[in-house]
Amino acid sequence: MVTNVTSFGRSGLYDWVVQRVSAVFLLLYILFLVYVFATTPDMQYEDWQALFSGNAMRIGSLIALLSLCAHAWIGMWTIATDYLTPKMLGGSAGIVRFLFELVCLIVLFIYFVWCILILWSI
Repeated sequence: MVTNVTSFGRSGLYDWVVQRVSAVFLLLYILFLVYVFATTPDMQYEDWQALFSGNAMRIGSLIALLSLCAHAWIGMWTIATDYLTPKMLGGSAGIVRFLFELVCLIVLFIYFVWCILILWSI
């Protein structure tokens, strides 16, 4: 088992549970949006703005965004620890894996901040 400071939780089980719970919440969020689109076929900007200007939808969207970031981070960390190994890359595997994780973290942070700015500016 890989124990690394860059993992999301203390154990693989914790990461697994976070990833599954985040996936369920994202599914529910997407199903809600599909329902809204299905019941409002002629949705205009004002309808979209009214939907996302409520605090309940903003909080739900924020939780969905946090779930997406946690889910993505755990997935990318798992890919990095499974495939960017010394057996695959030789002695530079640790540096390559660290740089890969750093890029993933920076991209997730930028997306998170960008989405927050969009969400709370409506």
